[in-house]
Order: sequence, then C-alpha cells, then structure tokens
Amino acid sequence: MSRLSGISVIFDLDGTLVDSEPNYYEAGRQTLAEHGVPDFTWTDHERYVGISTQETVTRWKSLYRLRASVPELLADKNRRYLELARTATRAYPEMREFVELLAGEGVPMAVASGSSPQAIDAILAGTGLDAYLRTAVSADEVAHGKPAPDVFLEAARRLGADPADCVVLEDAAPGAAAAHAAGMRCIAIPYVAAQADAPEFTRAGLLLRGGQEEFTARAAHDWLVRSRS
Repeated sequence: MSRLSGISVIFDLDGTLVDSEPNYYEAGRQTLAEHGVPDFTWTDHERYVGISTQETVTRWKSLYRLRASVPELLADKNRRYLELARTATRAYPEMREFVELLAGEGVPMAVASGSSPQAIDAILAGTGLDAYLRTAVSADEVAHGKPAPDVFLEAARRLGADPADCVVLEDAAPGAAAAHAAGMRCIAIPYVAAQADAPEFTRAGLLLRGGQEEFTARAAHDWLVRSRS
C-alpha cells in the first residue's frame, strides 16, 4: 500500500508545473503593442501573475483605456499565447519528477488553472505531462477564478476526493488563497520572489521561499508522507 494512499494532489499549471510566464508576457506584450501600448514591461506583467487571462485583459481595458472590447482582447491574447504554448513551454524538471513519483504511487492528480481549456491541453500535450495528468479544470469552466476556491473544488469533485484530503501546489498568492478557501493544504512555491511574504502564503503547509530553485521532488514527497502521519 502506498504511503500516500488517501491523498490527492492538485497542481496549478502556469509558473508551478511549467515555466509559461515568459509566454504569457510575450503574448500580452504583443497584444498591447497592437492596441497602442508599446511599452509593457516584465515588471508590469508581474502584477498579473496568478490572475486569469479574462481578469487581466479586463483590467488592461480600463487601465490603458483600450478601444477594443474585452472579448476581442481575450481572443487576441489567447491566440498569441496558444501559438507560443504549443512550441515553447518548458516543464520544470523537478516538477516533472514529482508528477512521475506520484504517478508511480498511484496518487490521483489533477490540474486546476486560470488558463483556457485549449491552453491547458496545448501545454500538457506539448510537455508530455498529459500522460500523467488526465484531469484538468479551467477557470473558464467554473463560476469564479482564483482567489475563489471553485477550480480546486471542481478538481476534487472530478477526482472523487474530499477537499480535506487534497494538497495543492501553487506559485501565486491568489492560488494559495483559493486553496485555503477550498479547505485544502498547500505547498507554495512563489514565482515572484518579492511575493513570498504575502499573507496568503503564510497559511501554506509548506512554503518554499526560494521558489522553483528550492523545490525538489523528493523533499515534497517526503513532506506529503510526513503530513499524513
């Protein structure tokens, strides 16, 4: 019997399983440039890490007084992002190892992401993670995106798991807040180092302040084993 029986693991996708933020930034930069905002920087982009694409473009419309509608901006950004996602997304090596380790022990796993279903599918297929992660929930499929708990609760429902038995891996403060609201434990791996002190992360069961550089598959696995006992 697996030492992890009874536990289900739910992964955020962007910035947690895969290093997709550079693609999101590039898609956003190109979209805004086309709509008359030529100087969107990485620092600007960091403000939107962990927020759904829908919410991001809604904020852009008002902040930059864009003439295009929110649906137009959303379609434009998603189209550009998908082109990049299919060809240029890298899975974090230790995360891939962690997924493989959990799969070997028969742990039920899911992805819960603010990205569109098409983007999630493109990334999982492009990285080969779709071999292990067959259950995926997009914020587009639920009433509210993170920090609301909806995506995580829906992932648990699809896995047939009690939220209290689920552990979430998250890189962004809204996601950590969503995990807490869902009644799930959280392993937090902050993508933006400056956000490691965010109050949302203080409730994480395991906080890796150094982000992906500090994360190892073995240490995360051992924490899960210990957290059961």
